[in-house]
Amino acid sequence: MTSLPQNKSAQIIVISPHPDDETLGCGGTILKHSAVGDTIHWLIVTGMTEKQGFSPQVITQRQKEIESVAQMYDFETVHNLSLPTTRLDAIPLGDIINGISKVLLEVKSHIVYLPNRSDVHSDHRIIFNAAWSCCKTFRFPFILRVLMYEVLSETDFAPALPETSFLPNIFSDISPYMERKIEIMREYRDEMREHPFPRSEQNIRSLATVRGATAGVEYAEAFMLLREVF
Repeated sequence: MTSLPQNKSAQIIVISPHPDDETLGCGGTILKHSAVGDTIHWLIVTGMTEKQGFSPQVITQRQKEIESVAQMYDFETVHNLSLPTTRLDAIPLGDIINGISKVLLEVKSHIVYLPNRSDVHSDHRIIFNAAWSCCKTFRFPFILRVLMYEVLSETDFAPALPETSFLPNIFSDISPYMERKIEIMREYRDEMREHPFPRSEQNIRSLATVRGATAGVEYAEAFMLLREVF
């Protein structure tokens, strides 16, 4: 029987459609994994290019943000496929699958965090479909747990239909890590604004408070468990 490592670090990978998704969706949980000695890897799928209209200054700023965030989380490795942001629908899905597969085979993570399958952003939906294809047990037997995270301004704006609802069944107590999560999120200078903008500090705290109340703790992050082997 295969199970998660006992008395030694687990290998974790967080797959982000865009930089900041990892912090919004599971920043506190990443810090929690780090605190118990787990090894954490970060896979960013998209990036900015001048061809898409981004200025060199904006591209440089984003790279500095990524480097700073990676250091604050103490990621073991950072991988960036640098696919064009908001343009994934123009790329063959097989190419995205191959890119994600190579990283998963390299790091051999036991636990995988994915974006929600029904997020309003097409990049999130495409990356979920590609990443889920990379979680087949017969090809990636080292993957023992797969969880789907929620992202403010993406998950909450999905159509209010039963098939697109985010129905969490796993809650992570991030009470000791909430302030650090906010601090890391502030590194993304252009991603946070004042309430009622969805990605405001107030809304980040509010969502964590609601999830915490469900779990009986002060602050929590919520996930949908898609598969677990134990």
